Amino acid sequence: MSAVKKVERLTFPFQTPDPFLFAVYHDDKYPPGDGQMRAPRTGNGADFNPSASYRMYHGERVPGFPQHPHRGFETITATMEGLVDHTDSVGNAGRYGQGDVQWMTAGKGIVHGEMFPLVNDDAPNPLRLFQIWLNLPARSKMVDTAFVMHWAEDVQSVTDANAGYELVVWAGELNGCAGQKPPPASWAADANNDVAVYFITVHPGGTFTLPPSKIGALSNRYAYFFEGDAVAIDAREIPAKSAIEMDASAEAKIAVPASASASASLLVLQGRPIGEPVAQHGPFVMNTREEIMQAFSDYQRTQFGGWPWPEDAVVFPKDKGRFALLNGTETRPPNATAGAKEEL
Repeated sequence: MSAVKKVERLTFPFQTPDPFLFAVYHDDKYPPGDGQMRAPRTGNGADFNPSASYRMYHGERVPGFPQHPHRGFETITATMEGLVDHTDSVGNAGRYGQGDVQWMTAGKGIVHGEMFPLVNDDAPNPLRLFQIWLNLPARSKMVDTAFVMHWAEDVQSVTDANAGYELVVWAGELNGCAGQKPPPASWAADANNDVAVYFITVHPGGTFTLPPSKIGALSNRYAYFFEGDAVAIDAREIPAKSAIEMDASAEAKIAVPASASASASLLVLQGRPIGEPVAQHGPFVMNTREEIMQAFSDYQRTQFGGWPWPEDAVVFPKDKGRFALLNGTETRPPNATAGAKEEL
């Protein structure tokens, strides 16, 4: 019996099941920077054209997303290539990428910016990342903001050359790999909620077996075939750029024919649904329309703490390196040089 329940054409952003709200894949082939980490301007200031080689999004010369607010959910930003400069209204900041994962609880309200500095002057600056929104239950909508940085050096993965696959676990557990600890108020912080985020690459001639979830059909599970030209799940051929609703209680065999011209990349999102009403307007996700109106009112009145940075689109010095500034303490990845912790 096949684990595939339904196959749809992949939308932008991806169609997502409860407890997820949103997922988008950014794949930009940015050119060498101009010395100030900038690229030639393209688009109209809101450019998401998938046929363009790269997008500026809402950036002027440095691509990215200048300051904007959120309330009532979490963002998981999982990177493969490129760098992100983060700043927020509670004074936290960071530069991360190249396999790092930032997990942020917006909770009662935060303003943050995410810019993509082009640090290479003499080589291209490719960017590949996912941003995933994970909902919060009503009891946690107004928790304090929080974020954790999962450095690439700590993110667990497995490569099986014989079977022809690579697996990266950004949340949950699979094949002996465990995701790093989420923020404390996250729906994912309770293992009973079975939240999982997997990045799976299967090479031509390779196979990967996705086992049933720990709580079976009580979880929602979707797979997204977002890169590659050929893949089959339980012997059913899946068109390129597809969203696949899965039976989380069933094992699924993912295979790529040896004749395929490229590897197949899939994102898997899984979790026990929250099962509450969702009211969403732009960057705010609550349970009722009245709560959405209150979010707009609160943001207009308080700016969620104000913006402590000198610019709407903050970019750190080119040679800054990867770091996280949290509650006044700067940390760096495990492989950074001595002095990785610095009190500011």
